[in-house]
Amino acid sequence: MPRTAKSDFRNEPRGPLPGSEKPAIGAITAHTAIPSRKRITVSVIVHCARPIPTAAVVGKHLTRAQFKSAHGADPTAIKAVTAFAKAFNLTTKSDAARRTIQLTGTVNDIQQAFGVKLHQHTDGDTTYRAREGAILLPKSLLPHVQAVLGLDDRPQATPKFRIAHARAVSTSYTPPQLAQLYGFPANAQAKGQTIALIELGGGFRTADIKTYFQSLNMTTPTVTAVSVDGGKNSPGDANGADGEVMLDIEVAAAVAPGAKIAVYFAPNTDQGFVDAITTAVHDTKNKPTVISISWGGPESSWTTQALTALDTACKAAAAIGITVTVAAGDNGSDDGVGDGGNHVDFPASSPNVLACGGTKLTAANGAIANEVVWNETTNNEGATGGGISTAFPQPSWQSAIAATKSGRGVPDVAGDADPSTGYQIRVDGQNMVIGGTSAVAPLWAGLIALSNAQNKNAAGLPQPKLYSATGQKAFRDITTGNNGAYKAAIGWDACTGLGSPIGASIIASLATQPAKKKTKKAA
Repeated sequence: MPRTAKSDFRNEPRGPLPGSEKPAIGAITAHTAIPSRKRITVSVIVHCARPIPTAAVVGKHLTRAQFKSAHGADPTAIKAVTAFAKAFNLTTKSDAARRTIQLTGTVNDIQQAFGVKLHQHTDGDTTYRAREGAILLPKSLLPHVQAVLGLDDRPQATPKFRIAHARAVSTSYTPPQLAQLYGFPANAQAKGQTIALIELGGGFRTADIKTYFQSLNMTTPTVTAVSVDGGKNSPGDANGADGEVMLDIEVAAAVAPGAKIAVYFAPNTDQGFVDAITTAVHDTKNKPTVISISWGGPESSWTTQALTALDTACKAAAAIGITVTVAAGDNGSDDGVGDGGNHVDFPASSPNVLACGGTKLTAANGAIANEVVWNETTNNEGATGGGISTAFPQPSWQSAIAATKSGRGVPDVAGDADPSTGYQIRVDGQNMVIGGTSAVAPLWAGLIALSNAQNKNAAGLPQPKLYSATGQKAFRDITTGNNGAYKAAIGWDACTGLGSPIGASIIASLATQPAKKKTKKAA
């Protein structure tokens, strides 16, 4: 791109950034201007220098260094955004691997730079910064930019956990008990693996983690907090986001002994969510091999630019060999939207993640006695999410499934999630039972970590192997129940996907097949 003078960006015609449109704000209790000299930071996500190759996503993984060199930010894009920032008095901080340039400046300069008007809104107990309509960029900059996140900092996602009411608990399990029921290899270790957890609130107390693992007679795992965009480990309320954080840590570490845990704390915004994932994917210090996400929102609640940016971040993870497990949601087939339609949760609907649905599991004599779709809506205890995406087309590995012809089917896999048969967890000094598909994502993350360690290869995006004829034999098929609009059936369904895991068989199905040796022709 030719060098652009400062005045060009200020004076040239502008156009809307595709997918950046925000709807008008609904009912609010207050609407005030933001001080013009208040400083804020936004994340500009630019396009890859070269498209991420399908071959890398499905198995020929790249190192982080290889990815940064070939598929990081287009240098021309970084140069253009940097010049644009200078024209509007904004400071920059670039990360080529993450394809992210953070721009910081006053509200007045930010508004001029991006052609938006920012307001402060109060909705109940929540105060946030918001905008309406599209982001307007100079036309010469538009081809370089995938998304601009952080202008609007309203809450983006909710955690997918449910604390069981004491009267509703029929039975509960420790994570190791569920690992045993699901056939995870006995005494298996996940040494050398790091499981990343994405958290948009809450925190953990080291004393609780130590006490919990002592109660399980297990070694206390190494847990590291990583701050993203100012997010911090901030434990507070056992009934709030702390329940999500501790559920994720305790389930993942308990079913994958020896794995390290890295917890990425970020603000609950679209900017924080995307930045947390890209930070984890390209973290050369902690080097996560699996990422577990238990937060999300209906596809319809995301702007297209944020949805695309987050999906691309997950695609980058797959290309590097990182498996991303995501909770499919706890509000049945309408995902809590309440408009009478069917909706799936994102990022579970991304074709670059392993979407995790929920079951209700009962056991007897150390074995699974019954397992059905989790649906306790009549008791106000939730139901597994699942359905057909309207944002993403059918992926190749679901091509044999008629129900997914119109879009990516959710979920892929399942596990125990019903709060009435939930997980025994310790949060803020309290022992409690927690369910939700939030528990299933770290359960599967732990299984993938065990697989990586045993097979000595990164699973990456596991669906091509799991959906194969051989892979489907590694599941316990769930054929009873519904999540509202969708019913369980033989084979894949939009309630529990392929089913719950037969752990050792899942690990075997994810092993890299050895190359066939060439045989000498007979003389």
